[in-house]
Amino acid sequence: MARILVVEDEDNIATALDFLLSRDGHSHRRLATGAGAVTEIRASHPDLVLLDVMLPDVSGYQIVQDVRADPALNDVRVLLMTARGSVVERRKGLALGADGFIAKPFELSELRAELSRLLEG
Repeated sequence: MARILVVEDEDNIATALDFLLSRDGHSHRRLATGAGAVTEIRASHPDLVLLDVMLPDVSGYQIVQDVRADPALNDVRVLLMTARGSVVERRKGLALGADGFIAKPFELSELRAELSRLLEG
């Protein structure tokens, strides 16, 4: 069972993620904004962060950059999620240190495959 932090402002997506993660037996928490996300990641040290790129207060790109700047968080995996799934967005996310990138809306099977890949790696 993995410990997963979901940082997602859209309730409908957070609900779908909650359902999937619960069904797969993962322990998870949700933050609806990016404010305090890095502090929460430091405090709870999750195995994986499902991180929305477009948050109301701070971008997911900034959060992944801050996480990667902290050597104590090197083992925390980050999966970026965005409705703007262009090649440019993907490259930017991966260049900043994300471990994976998934475009919304995503198929549950696609998300499940990415979760498996990141949690086994």
